[in-house]
Amino acid sequence: MNPPRRGAPRTAKAVFEASERRNVQVKLQISAESAANDAKTARLKALRLEKEALDAEAAHLKAQTAPPLQAKKRSKKSG
Repeated sequence: MNPPRRGAPRTAKAVFEASERRNVQVKLQISAESAANDAKTARLKALRLEKEALDAEAAHLKAQTAPPLQAKKRSKKSG
């Protein structure tokens, strides 16, 4: 007679449940990584929009303080 096994019995149900637990853990890990990536993307987008607003304001101020452009005089060529 065989000695009793130690640990979980290797039935189809036990194998299926172990597989399901692994799947749940992987899905939780993927969703956590996705949430972290979404947060990083939102932070970078906010920084980019802030920089674009500052650049637009700087360009607007530069355009207001710049001296007016003088029109170039065209010379008539004889010929």
